[in-house]
Amino acid sequence: MRVPIITDEAAQQGGWHGIALSNALARRGIDAVFVELQDCMIDLSGQQPRIRIPLFDELPAFAFIRGIAAGTLQQVITRLNVLHILRMQGTYIYNNAKAIERTVDKGMTSFLLMHDAIPTPATWVCESRQQAHDLIQVQLQQHNALVIKPLFGSQGQGVRLITRQDTLPLPRDMFVDGVYYLQQMIHTGKHNYDYRVFVVNHQAVAAMQRSGEGWLHNVARGAQCTWVEDQEIQALAERASRAVDIDYCGVDIIRDAEGKLWVLEVNSIPAWRGLQGVCTVDIAQTLVDDLIDKASKSGR
Repeated sequence: MRVPIITDEAAQQGGWHGIALSNALARRGIDAVFVELQDCMIDLSGQQPRIRIPLFDELPAFAFIRGIAAGTLQQVITRLNVLHILRMQGTYIYNNAKAIERTVDKGMTSFLLMHDAIPTPATWVCESRQQAHDLIQVQLQQHNALVIKPLFGSQGQGVRLITRQDTLPLPRDMFVDGVYYLQQMIHTGKHNYDYRVFVVNHQAVAAMQRSGEGWLHNVARGAQCTWVEDQEIQALAERASRAVDIDYCGVDIIRDAEGKLWVLEVNSIPAWRGLQGVCTVDIAQTLVDDLIDKASKSGR
């Protein structure tokens, strides 16, 4: 049996994560093939619609989504359409396109968290530079620092802190792409760290505390990782995964100066290399086992 691992680095066999998934699939007697979505074709020339996947003559039972390459709006929509069509034709997509769409957009994630009464920072999303500028002025006058983030982004890239020490006018357009996503900064006091919780099938399987020199604690930026087991943190992460309705995810959580927990983000294509280094759970195998179980129950 052969299945695709959808990645944006097929030439490197999906990188560290792709190799870990390939090994986990092999332990279940399944061969992995690394595929990039831009190499697939939507073929509507016959009696039935068909997705042409390199090295596959038939539709696979399931596919693991490890990465989707950036591109123009048209390219990204086409790549997601490939996933939508595959799911409609019976291939189990893990995570599916709808879940990826909900979570790659930080504004929608924030809405879904708030809709389910999950504590998440006050957030504003707008296209108007003037609206964003006025909002920043009001928040700074109220002594609230703000974080401006790319609506689409990961690993802390393009994230900036706005405080009263900054010189107006703001925001800095070089860090946005026509949409201003602004969040109130959560004041952590002595808690100069955050948490990443890995959730599979709405169950927290591993968690770590991340701490760094500054206020950002991404592993890609050199944060130090420590394994933690905290039922309150795990339960909050599980609630967040249900709110966005996703097979698996990485949930970022922070504790404020008073000890309250807040969900910052939910990542639908999370890295876990740093977490794997501090926990005993085989994360890749846990993911593969859950995927095979779900695909089997779906009839594939």
